[in-house]
Amino acid sequence: MNTKEFLTINGTDYVEFYVGNAKQAAHYYQTAFGFQPLAYAGLETGIKDHTSYALRQGKIIFVFTTALTPESPIAEHCKQHGDGVKVIALWVDDARQAWKETTNRGARSYFEPKTIIDEYGEVVMSGIHTYGETVHIFIDRHNYFGPFLPGFKKWEPAYRPAETGLLYVDHIVGNVGWGEMNKWGKFYADVMGFEQLISFDDKDISTEYTALMSKVMANSNMRIKFPINEPAEGKKKSQIEEYLDFYRGSGAQHVAMATDNIVETISQLRARGVEFLHVPDSYYDTVIERVKEIDEDIEVLKKMRILIDRDEDGYLLQLFTKPVEDRPTVFYEIIQRKGAKSFGKGNFKALFEAIELEQGNRGTL
Repeated sequence: MNTKEFLTINGTDYVEFYVGNAKQAAHYYQTAFGFQPLAYAGLETGIKDHTSYALRQGKIIFVFTTALTPESPIAEHCKQHGDGVKVIALWVDDARQAWKETTNRGARSYFEPKTIIDEYGEVVMSGIHTYGETVHIFIDRHNYFGPFLPGFKKWEPAYRPAETGLLYVDHIVGNVGWGEMNKWGKFYADVMGFEQLISFDDKDISTEYTALMSKVMANSNMRIKFPINEPAEGKKKSQIEEYLDFYRGSGAQHVAMATDNIVETISQLRARGVEFLHVPDSYYDTVIERVKEIDEDIEVLKKMRILIDRDEDGYLLQLFTKPVEDRPTVFYEIIQRKGAKSFGKGNFKALFEAIELEQGNRGTL
């Protein structure tokens, strides 16, 4: 089924995290990743039960929301999952129609279409449930000219570390439970009109010890790409099982953020204290045989521990952070695409071995 028939998505509008301390989370993402202050909502704007900070870099908007009362569902979410993604908001032309079409096709409503208004105009929004406690909110903001959303005020602190070259959300990966990958792949196909871009089984993504399976679902304009991972049988506990154990269920595992100069972006992130997975020297002994000619100096990539992979359309450069909080759950991918449309299949083994090293240190392998 073609997405154009019933659901046109223009891009990722924002990603909202429920966190234990939004003020400190916002500071971390400014300091470590170079996100810029955008908008604020809380006690000063008339909201009594939660506080939210919105930050932007390039086209990426992250929102960090924390509960102000212990009985809040936001507090319960943090108790169960730790800091994690609650909302993947999608920018659409018609939020009412998006809700109607997806719920008619079997989506469970998160909330019905509503219009929120302030002096800058109006935003129409609606929501549906997806895997775990993750939700999609459809946002139609063509009649809105404020800093972010109605109810937020411009946030203009003096503290503004420089950006790091992050441009847009490339993809967001969801981890789901045993045997649930096909169910959620079908959900995105049937309910949202996505098509399967690629799939990987445990022969593609495995090491001596652990394995996973994955399907990549994408909308027709390829602006929204959702890989869905599930665990596969292995000798030891995979990163997906570790995530499911500590997150207490399905959820968004990582957000991939694009840059057009990964060497410079990774250099800046490392200098600001962002920790990345360790790629062994041996990876670089054979990688050029596999990916052939590239524009970058392989010695620079080796020094920065950046992974390289090629498909029929070109190549890509990528690197993954370690988890950014104490529970080994949410992390980030930094990616630069030089034509490649794939997801680094050739790097899976090296990536898994690097993750297994971290799991071994945590005693969770």
